[in-house]
Amino acid sequence: MTTTPEDAYTAEPFVPEHGGLTALREAAADCRGCPLHRDATQTVFGAGAAHARVMLVGEQPGDQEDRQGKPFVGPAGKLLDRALAEAGIDPGEAYVTNAVKHFKFTRAEPRKRRIHKAPSLREMTACGPWLAAELAVVEPGLIVVLGATAGKALLGSSFRVTQVRGTVLEEEIHGRRERLVPTVHPSSVLRSDDREAAYQGLVSDLKVAARALS
Repeated sequence: MTTTPEDAYTAEPFVPEHGGLTALREAAADCRGCPLHRDATQTVFGAGAAHARVMLVGEQPGDQEDRQGKPFVGPAGKLLDRALAEAGIDPGEAYVTNAVKHFKFTRAEPRKRRIHKAPSLREMTACGPWLAAELAVVEPGLIVVLGATAGKALLGSSFRVTQVRGTVLEEEIHGRRERLVPTVHPSSVLRSDDREAAYQGLVSDLKVAARALS
């Protein structure tokens, strides 16, 4: 039985040792570090300012991101930009990425809408070397953790966003001491029964991040 790179569940062999974000993005396009690359349209790498003061880390690309090849371009991304601006953080000066770089989805039937499926811990771990490389290049002053999956990818499986949202944490992440502010993922705001209250909660957490950056 032949084994393929994806059987190892690590992106490490695909991550270049040198180069900036452009080199990383080009290399990530060919990543086969886990089976998620098979069904996704393309790798969706991070985007934004090369030396941004704030890095926003979400879960994984959604349907629109998978089609366009850019993170946070769907409805959740538009809501996030609005919340950032309201909190006093210029979205144009941030770097946005995801813990997992390929869209994981399921279909109820063939040709039906693709439904988001949460990545497993094994898939998040496989993609970790890309996030580590992005952190090493961007060197942000602060990481905003968007939702439970991103939190688990960065801080371990015991992470609970409801327990620590809107607080400034200091943790070692991929060998670097980092400051982090966890909050909910903007897509959860869109799904909320009380969308306005959920949105204001997101803005409130992002204001904590803005103060931490000032």
